[in-house]
Amino acid sequence: MNVFAYLFQDWKANRKNIKGQMVLFMFRLVQVINRWMLLKVIFFLYLMFYRFFVEWVLGIELPRKLTAGKNLIIYHGQALVVNQGVVLGDNCVLRNSVTIGHKKLADGTFTGCPRIGNNVDIGANVCIIGDVVIGDNVIIGAGAVVIKDIPANSIAVGNPARVLENKTTDAGIL
Repeated sequence: MNVFAYLFQDWKANRKNIKGQMVLFMFRLVQVINRWMLLKVIFFLYLMFYRFFVEWVLGIELPRKLTAGKNLIIYHGQALVVNQGVVLGDNCVLRNSVTIGHKKLADGTFTGCPRIGNNVDIGANVCIIGDVVIGDNVIIGAGAVVIKDIPANSIAVGNPARVLENKTTDAGIL
């Protein structure tokens, strides 16, 4: 994928969402810059601008070291916090007030970060905490607190999150 296509890979998925398009373009640009030390030196001011504008002004924490698949969608990104160790699959949807990251254990160490599959729709005010795996084609309802793995093709809701429905049948995916 060329640099131009890489920078605009989320553009179509965030159609009619100018804020999402802008934030994800800036995010992909800092990811490109982060690959080479020379670019980090040359674009140091841009890296600082990204951190100030996206994190402090818009309230969206998407670290430059975050691993995110293509077609990431951000709806109403205010208060969105994603840890840099998180892995997001393709076609994921993140809404406002979502927190995704590790948790601190009693002994002062930290757990691993969540790994989120492809086609995952994360509702508003969701917390995904700890070394959990979210399968492909999962919907996580608004306000859920995910502290355990969620299998693929599921709908999860509640605090703590529980699988409400499995979206598969013997004949295959519905």
